[in-house]
Amino acid sequence: MLTNLSIKNYALIDSLSVSFRDYLSTITGETGAGKSILLGALGLVLGKRADTSTLKDANKKCIIEAKFLISNYQLEGFFEENDIDFENETIIRREISPTGKSRAFINDTPTNLQVLQDLSEKLIDVHSQHQTMQLSDVNFQFQIIDALAGNAPKIDSYKRGLKLFNQLTKELNELKKNQETATQNYEYNLHLFDELKKSNLQSDEQEVIEQSLDKLNNIEEIKLNLSEAQALALAEETGLQALLNSFATNLSKIVSYSNEYKDIYDRVLSVKIEFDDIAGEIENFNEYVDFDPLELQKLNDRLQLIYNLQKKHSVTTIAELLQKQEEISVKVDAVENSSAAISEKEKEINSVAEKIDKLAKSIFQEREKAIPVLIQKLEDILGNLGMENTRFKLVISHTKQYFQNGKDELQLFISANKGANFGELKKIASGGELSRIMLSVKAILSEYLKLPTIIFDEIDTGVSGDVSQKMADIMQQMSVNMQVITITHLPQIAAKGKQHYKVYKEDIENNIVTRLKELTEIERIEEIAEMLGGKEISKTAIEHAKQLLN
Repeated sequence: MLTNLSIKNYALIDSLSVSFRDYLSTITGETGAGKSILLGALGLVLGKRADTSTLKDANKKCIIEAKFLISNYQLEGFFEENDIDFENETIIRREISPTGKSRAFINDTPTNLQVLQDLSEKLIDVHSQHQTMQLSDVNFQFQIIDALAGNAPKIDSYKRGLKLFNQLTKELNELKKNQETATQNYEYNLHLFDELKKSNLQSDEQEVIEQSLDKLNNIEEIKLNLSEAQALALAEETGLQALLNSFATNLSKIVSYSNEYKDIYDRVLSVKIEFDDIAGEIENFNEYVDFDPLELQKLNDRLQLIYNLQKKHSVTTIAELLQKQEEISVKVDAVENSSAAISEKEKEINSVAEKIDKLAKSIFQEREKAIPVLIQKLEDILGNLGMENTRFKLVISHTKQYFQNGKDELQLFISANKGANFGELKKIASGGELSRIMLSVKAILSEYLKLPTIIFDEIDTGVSGDVSQKMADIMQQMSVNMQVITITHLPQIAAKGKQHYKVYKEDIENNIVTRLKELTEIERIEEIAEMLGGKEISKTAIEHAKQLLN
């Protein structure tokens, strides 16, 4: 429910703040007084685009703020989804700077226009003659029928199922596309995979092979140096091993004289043991080192194979080759196992389709039941609004195609005069008739749905007398379940409001500004009397106004 609207520096408004209450509120005023300005300002709060031409003072900021009571709207999920603090009294603010920069806030949290528009649709419905074109919109027609049919839970389930169905279908198409692409390259990939697999690559073998080849390619130098090292170590009198033995023997003779000598001896003994071990290994190396041309060729062939594979796959290490092998294996498996995956996905799709088909059929059946009820209600209400000969025909058919709200197609036909043929709504009904039809639709919807605040912008255009009285009665009845605000030129409707506001212009120091105020009981009588008889208010007009108000 809209509780307050505050406007600063917008069009002809310098500063305005008005509070609204529940039930039916009426707004009146002379043509050109600024009723459209109010709606324009409210439109900015609802997320419409703005420009600096709307600023009254081009050097100041325009600020428009609307307060809503939303505790009964079940919007906590929307606020959580958009990371906005939920407040029972929610404030939407829009600011337009002199430079044209626009900012929007919900409960002081900055937001974008899309979020603002999404929230506003749940809070307020501004209905003008332009909105009557909705009547020709099939989705809007379904919304009316589904409200009477109580289809909302089923349609929500259907939408969830359809979303899953579309996702699975997308995945199936992707599988088939991948299969087609993979199949085209299957033979080549299989060849690459077999080649890598047969190579039996080991992650560290390249380094080992390169070291072995380095050894074999320098075997003569290794043999020469090992032989010389062996001679230096093992010569009978001058070899390092014989000298170390003599060195240790000399020290062993004095170890009993001092712990220091003993420590030196022990250290030499350790060196001698280590050297004996080294000398033995050198002797073994020298004995077994030999040039093997077959081993050299084998290693060269293996290394060349690795180099060729690396070049072929544009990599530099065996680890990367093994990664390539895994990637190619996945591609090969994708082809070999794709048929099973596709079959499984098709089973999932068929299962989901069966469920949503069942839901769609049930939705269709409930719609079939609701259509006669809707037609009867519409014709009854319109009969009271001077359209007693109006007849409707709604033709619904169940199809194989999936739509967002089911599998049905709908056609709406109208006959406005007795004996006249049925035709399309937009071709048969006049603007005034469309307004009365839309009012009837909104009245019916208010019985079945928790509608947001609704603002009727001169929906009574083109009607008068008893019809306007009936329209006022309908709006008043609607206001029992929701907040209704109507902008009107008709005294019969203005008098039905529980609250009555007047839009007027005021000249302040040669500066024309628009004002809005709530009228007192006496002011209401005068305003309605003026609407009845003009500026020169007669006693008869006053009495008539009092009768309307009572």
